[in-house]
Amino acid sequence: MTDVKKRPPLPRVPTTKILDALYECYPDAHCELNFRNPFELLIATILSAQATDKKVNQIAGPLFDKYPGPAELGSLSHDQLEQEIKEIGLYKNKAKNILETCRLLLTRHEGRVPSTMEDLVELPGVGRKTANVVLSNAFGVPAMAVDTHVLRVSNRIGLAVGDDPVVVEQQLTKRIPKRQWTDAHHWLIWHGRRVCDARKPKCEQCTLTPYCRHYKGRGGTRKKTSVE
Repeated sequence: MTDVKKRPPLPRVPTTKILDALYECYPDAHCELNFRNPFELLIATILSAQATDKKVNQIAGPLFDKYPGPAELGSLSHDQLEQEIKEIGLYKNKAKNILETCRLLLTRHEGRVPSTMEDLVELPGVGRKTANVVLSNAFGVPAMAVDTHVLRVSNRIGLAVGDDPVVVEQQLTKRIPKRQWTDAHHWLIWHGRRVCDARKPKCEQCTLTPYCRHYKGRGGTRKKTSVE
């Protein structure tokens, strides 16, 4: 039999205390993409890859006012849609995925965004992260979307270990009560955007330093500002 490499055990951390601290910092945390329905959230999340939510909102708002559904948006040519979203990174590939997604929504789902992981990830440009964002924020399904902020923060504070988003998602959903998956996703994102920066984390402002492996690895001093 082939030996199966076992994953290292997760570090023991006070999960409840960490979640309580995050809630205290971000009691109003929410999805920062503007949307009015599942379709708008789906398209906005596809657009958000390697782009800020602020930039997506600037582009997506006028786009949805002119093309509010898959039939209207899907009627554009590839060149037309590129012109609408050209200020967003990777706009050529995103335009292709969005148009194909609109087509599939119309032909397979009667113009509606599906509400299952299995159906969502079959849409172009939609992986587990995007699907989890849509499931949790548009349909109220408990889900843990792992983006770059969730991945970074959860590793630093020991809630997860690894750089594979799927593995980290599994670890987080095992540790965190299901009723808190969506909230914890937002707390971790907000902390990553506001305090736990990738290159220059603001440890002097962070309430999670008592639990943070990254902080302890840097010597555990709030005055130190070395780049990761």
